[in-house]
Amino acid sequence: MDSKEPDWTKFRPFLDKEVRYSALAKAYPAEAEELFAAAQANAKWRYESYLRMAEMKY
Repeated sequence: MDSKEPDWTKFRPFLDKEVRYSALAKAYPAEAEELFAAAQANAKWRYESYLRMAEMKY
């Protein structure tokens, strides 16, 4: 991989700046927390899968 690992502490502040996520948090605060956690878990899973693919020998 030619990029460094993302700073996961900046993931939530990034989501908070996006209109679609801030609107979700205002409309459904309890559900939004659960969805934000799921979005971060999914992003970490995707990043780790890219790392695994990068280590594969073809």
